Amino acid sequence: MKNKILISIAAVAATLSPMAAQAQTRELQRDRQDVREEKRELEQAKRYGDRGDIREERREYRDAKREYREDWRDYRQKNRDAFRGSRFNAPFRYRAFSDGVSIGSSYYAPRYRVSNYQNYRLPRPGRYQTYVRHYNDVLLVNTRTGRVVRAYRGFYW
Repeated sequence: MKNKILISIAAVAATLSPMAAQAQTRELQRDRQDVREEKRELEQAKRYGDRGDIREERREYRDAKREYREDWRDYRQKNRDAFRGSRFNAPFRYRAFSDGVSIGSSYYAPRYRVSNYQNYRLPRPGRYQTYVRHYNDVLLVNTRTGRVVRAYRGFYW
């Protein structure tokens, strides 16, 4: 009797866990869409609005970005194992790269590329762009120019 109860509880938990992860993913997608929409509205206010409109749209854009960051932080916190990187060995020392910096091709060699960016809920890279792991950071690099498009610091635990 006791085993049947434990098995049924485990079955319910196994069923609800993927649903909760999907709900979090949908929430992140909605937040990302809200940020894009608020950015469009801000650009439109800059083009056609007055100072008050611009100030209000900036505030809403900032709030949408903050909401996305908070939900992203919660998602990472609840799915820590997904962001636990394996041991990283590289022939170069750690250096904190920022956006716009030009890096050498050895930093974005195929062995450092992150091919499963969807699992980490990273946006799809553009043409000639790739995600690269650099110690616990993830860099979005333009492979034609060698420039860092976006740096995600402390991405892996």
